[in-house]
Amino acid sequence: MPVTTVPDASRAAQLFHALSDETRLEIVRLLSHGERCVCELQDVLDAAQSRLSFHLKTLKDAGLVSDRRDGRWIHYALNRDALDEIAEFASGVRPGKHAGSCAQACCD
Repeated sequence: MPVTTVPDASRAAQLFHALSDETRLEIVRLLSHGERCVCELQDVLDAAQSRLSFHLKTLKDAGLVSDRRDGRWIHYALNRDALDEIAEFASGVRPGKHAGSCAQACCD
């Protein structure tokens, strides 16, 4: 059974910050169906190119999406590992789950 590690608070903050905007959440939702061309995202979101570029850069810098060039178009896809990190962090901070922090914070 593989051992999973919960991302540290700094990494979790980076991931959650990238998801703290409605447009970026919508981009992630759209990419959950598979890779999308930036032109498709722009059409579906009815977003100006500069605004969309800003949001995609934020998601890419956090490692949530990757991109690839195909001619003049750029295609974006979700990074499943980053989504797994978010799920692991959320799972580790549920009430009754201490994720190893008990020794540091509250218990002997």
